Amino acid sequence: MIRIFKYGEIDNAEIFNRGTAVADVSDTVAEILAEVRKNGDRALAELTAKFDHAEPETLEVSEEEIRDALRQVEPAFLEVLQRSAARIRAFHEKQVRTGFVINEEDGIVLGQKILPLQTVGLYVPGGTASYPSSVLMNAIPAKIAGVQNVVMVTPPGRDGKIRPQILAAAKVAGVDRIFKVGGAQAIAALAYGTESIPRADKIMGPGNAFVAEAKKQVYGVCGIDMIAGPSEILIVADGKTNPAYAAADLLSQAEHDRMASAVLVTDSMDLAEKTAEEVEKQLKKLPREDIARASIENNGKIIVADSLETAVDIANEIAPEHLELCVDAPFDLLNRVCHAGSVFLGRSCPEALGDYYAGPNHTLPTGGTARFSSPLSVDDFVKKYSFTYYTAGALARSADDIALFAETEGLSAHARSVLVRKKEK
Repeated sequence: MIRIFKYGEIDNAEIFNRGTAVADVSDTVAEILAEVRKNGDRALAELTAKFDHAEPETLEVSEEEIRDALRQVEPAFLEVLQRSAARIRAFHEKQVRTGFVINEEDGIVLGQKILPLQTVGLYVPGGTASYPSSVLMNAIPAKIAGVQNVVMVTPPGRDGKIRPQILAAAKVAGVDRIFKVGGAQAIAALAYGTESIPRADKIMGPGNAFVAEAKKQVYGVCGIDMIAGPSEILIVADGKTNPAYAAADLLSQAEHDRMASAVLVTDSMDLAEKTAEEVEKQLKKLPREDIARASIENNGKIIVADSLETAVDIANEIAPEHLELCVDAPFDLLNRVCHAGSVFLGRSCPEALGDYYAGPNHTLPTGGTARFSSPLSVDDFVKKYSFTYYTAGALARSADDIALFAETEGLSAHARSVLVRKKEK
């Protein structure tokens, strides 16, 4: 049964505890990374057989396999993929930025260039569920940014194949190459490169504890998007909210992962009690009941606050991945929200809308990192550099200022590199 707390009557540590501690897999991951770095494709084959119990005939997915997948996928689902992709593309196209040039002083030109990354690695999870939506959410912004080589890795099934729906999503999203490998070994392949898999400039996409740890360990060799934790939802709801809606939305995240966090904050004890009953009722109908129940019993909670304003303050303290404002006037509370990955406004906007279809990205900061992180966007697939041009006359006008700054920092060679040019002039 999901627990109900009254805000202010219990230790806040209990309220804000996500309960997301996981086993330390750092040593195991380090061994996997070293093995792949040393032995390349051979290590990938051995580790895939060991961990995924699969022996794919080829490491890379062929065009024929993609064509077969498109034939296997239901036409209705393929159409949904295309409609979803169009919405994701339309939203992310608004994020594109261009460089700039400043030429406001004689003899001085300053500017910034924005360039796409050359090669991006996209990890798509397998395991208890696989996510075509993650393919769209990562590959589409990459392509909009101008990335030429989007390389996808995903664990094969025991038959050595990739689910047709994943391959269909990759085709719709414009993925360039696909490889049948998962886990920490896939991250190693993208970070270091192997005979078959090209080295990536940056690795994107969620995964289990081994994938997250691998991304952490290879950071610096390449870039990463974020260290994604278990899924989270926090619902702020008033007493008019249908408890069946609130329960369904809590369970939509709880079914992801036993460590997922589902929280309702409300100003109504009546809603709290009815939602708790509804959660129990709906749990029994879920195909993934065992996963959702573990999440609800370990990390789920309902918090009763004295007002909706206090409820939003609690949400800001938790900084959830997904925040729903199930109230009469959600826009009145929106400006009060400071820390959330993505916000869903009103009673007709379940979080699942954002997972698949609305357009904003579903790769979001977790574990409270929404305090300082943002959703995945086109910005994650570009890099920037600045440029500076001064004529001899422009440098001479600034030379004394620069030299004084350098001498103050004790760096006389810096000062001399400027002053020597002033003397020449």
